[in-house]
Amino acid sequence: MITEDAKHVPETRAETQLEVRSCTGFDELEACVALQVAIWGYDELDVIPRRMFTVAQRIGGQVMGAFAVDDTLAGFAMSIPGIRQSRPYLHSHMLAVRPEYRNAGVGRRLKLAQREDALKRGIRLMEWTFDPLEIKNSFFNIEKLGAITRSYTPNFYGVSSARIQGGRPTDRLHAEWWLDSERVVEAVAGRRVPRGEVELRIELPHQVMQWKESAEGAAEAMALQRANQEQFVEAFGRGLAVTGFSRDQEGNGWFELSRWPGEAGGSKNAAAVS
Repeated sequence: MITEDAKHVPETRAETQLEVRSCTGFDELEACVALQVAIWGYDELDVIPRRMFTVAQRIGGQVMGAFAVDDTLAGFAMSIPGIRQSRPYLHSHMLAVRPEYRNAGVGRRLKLAQREDALKRGIRLMEWTFDPLEIKNSFFNIEKLGAITRSYTPNFYGVSSARIQGGRPTDRLHAEWWLDSERVVEAVAGRRVPRGEVELRIELPHQVMQWKESAEGAAEAMALQRANQEQFVEAFGRGLAVTGFSRDQEGNGWFELSRWPGEAGGSKNAAAVS
């Protein structure tokens, strides 16, 4: 399930061996539940139960799965419907990929399947949250998918049992994916996304993943999160948006912020902190 815009982007062998489609039946939904526990180490208070996946499908959301030839679930993406400014949109709440299938384009295929399904139903916007200390995921969201972000919520989910959160507040950036915009069309076709003149860059040093995943680096991760939170809130309050993400050869990353005209019906007055 790949959009017309994405057909010119080469697939890896691992990608072509996967079938991406809506999950069906209790067994496939249970596999989604098991996968989130395996990846993030959630306890029973944080894990999304099967019944929620069932409800999401029933009320107009999505549960997309990527299945290997032996029907093993390689990854899934789950979204729920919402209303923004009297218009429907989808909130993509969770995307998970098994470690052995990472770096093989599985997450991209799941997102493109979500986009294709949404556009067929006349839905032009998807949103999701992401950790502002993630270099690879930020690059994927902004550069490879063409999302923008212009709002930041401190401690969005409250305390989380996820191993990678390391006890830090669950600060989150909010991605806006305007599905039929020029920016997204260019991104999913593998071309450089349109952006404005960069007015601010917010750095993520390459050591951040090591800090996040070790007790010894917890203080550095927390200090960086607080410092960057202040920069994001101030910048979003001035009307800037993240429209680019760059990396260097050492693995350092930078959020690139510029003016965003509100293309594809986006609000020009999005809250800096929501």
